[in-house]
Amino acid sequence: MAEKQEAKWYVIHTYSGYENKVASDLATMVESRGMQDLIQDINIPMETVSETKDGVTKEYERKIFPGYVLVKMIVTDDSWYVVRNIRGCTGFVGPGSKPVPLAEEEVAKFGVEKHSVEVGYKEGDTVKIISGPLEGYSGVVKSVDAEENSVCVILSMFGRETPVELELDQISLD
Repeated sequence: MAEKQEAKWYVIHTYSGYENKVASDLATMVESRGMQDLIQDINIPMETVSETKDGVTKEYERKIFPGYVLVKMIVTDDSWYVVRNIRGCTGFVGPGSKPVPLAEEEVAKFGVEKHSVEVGYKEGDTVKIISGPLEGYSGVVKSVDAEENSVCVILSMFGRETPVELELDQISLD
């Protein structure tokens, strides 16, 4: 194989309630066959839900897409065969069970992969907004939250200091 393929995220369909079993069986199969270079990650998108019942609030994890498991893999005959033959897996999502990778926007929207943004600014630095409705304004960084991909910048607007929440890549050092 001359060119190095890049792993992409694919969706596999499972019997309802079998998501965890399919994910653990697939992880075991990948480990035993030494296929970590082909099947790199397995994910079941979850969300935390709060429920209040009789004045008691409980938090629990809920599957965002019941019946589906996301797999980051390089599709070859071997990797396709391994995924396809896991008990509880009914196939890949795509026309005729042909795997179709998720678009970058979909991967970001599902929060499957965390992208870290390296920022060259810190609290107290003067920065310029480079995109969005406030493009061109300058302000001072109040706080940076890399995990939430947000930064709070204090802008001087109409003679008042106004805090504005922006994404990390919407500003640069002035």
